[in-house]
Amino acid sequence: MTRTEILNELKKVISPYTVNKDQLANIDEQTDLIKDLKINSANLVDIIIDAEAKYDIEIDYDSADKMVNVGTCIDVISEKMNEKA
Repeated sequence: MTRTEILNELKKVISPYTVNKDQLANIDEQTDLIKDLKINSANLVDIIIDAEAKYDIEIDYDSADKMVNVGTCIDVISEKMNEKA
């Protein structure tokens, strides 16, 4: 799965937790989940759980702690998918 494919799927995962849908449509790898998308920390946990289910991966605490912007989310998801392959 390419970074672009993961980004497009990640938008769907993040969407229910984002109030500003216009901002969501324009996300890139530098987009900060808390500052830019106004996602609270409790919802970050929900996003991680949803990503685990979506990609059939397990995200450990250290990896989850890195998931503060879209680029690092893609990095972690990609890394975990490759570990599983």
